[in-house]
Amino acid sequence: MSDAEGAASSERLNTFEKLSSRPPNGATLADHRTPPARSGHRCVADNANLYVFGGYNPDYDESGGSENEDYPLFRELWRYHFATGCWQQIQTKGYMPTELASMSAVLHGNNLLVFGGTGIPFGENNGNDVHVCNVNYKRWSLLNCRGKKPKRTYGQAMVIINGFLYVFGGTTGYIYSTDLHRLDLSTHEWIHLKPNNPPDDMPEERYRHEIAQDGQRIYILGGGTSWTSYPLDKIHAYSLETNSWEEITTKPHEKIGPYPFN
Repeated sequence: MSDAEGAASSERLNTFEKLSSRPPNGATLADHRTPPARSGHRCVADNANLYVFGGYNPDYDESGGSENEDYPLFRELWRYHFATGCWQQIQTKGYMPTELASMSAVLHGNNLLVFGGTGIPFGENNGNDVHVCNVNYKRWSLLNCRGKKPKRTYGQAMVIINGFLYVFGGTTGYIYSTDLHRLDLSTHEWIHLKPNNPPDDMPEERYRHEIAQDGQRIYILGGGTSWTSYPLDKIHAYSLETNSWEEITTKPHEKIGPYPFN
């Protein structure tokens, strides 16, 4: 890569671009529907599509008014096709979850896995089931799991590595968690992992964080509680090999500079 190409690549980092949408073939602009404004939803993507599930909007008109039987929640799944710029609400069969705010979601092949979340009343109607939607067949199913399930929480985050689903953190609405659970996707058995760290060497309890992974470690990004939020100058990483957490001090990008903590 030349210096000019490297500079151009750096300029594109941290740049938001608004994607356009258009009606599918055969539909008019007046008939074209896009997802209403919402909060607490989850987005996942593959190389072809972006999927948007759940969420809520307390504004009666914005959330669909009398046509939305689940007001203020959205019990629906949308798909945005990158190549055509078209939105489509996917009409699914089977039992779609009712805990539709602040759940966690991950796309595993053609299967959308949804775990946890909260419904109405928020913080009191929480879930701890794993729901699976095959986005090709457009059908929901409930994963029949064994072992000790995680507590009913929302705001947790999860990731899949080598056939295992890892779930970290979340809240009951009153208590925040630093628990790490693992689900074997072949046997459907839950295990509550106990990392080899002393209690004062664990990540802080949190919810509404994000997770990244590199195949060997799980990285916890951001999140917080009702009274604090966690910056990104230091992040926690869980090693699958050693079953332990470590704290990593991050470095600013050479050209862009440090993350704006304030």
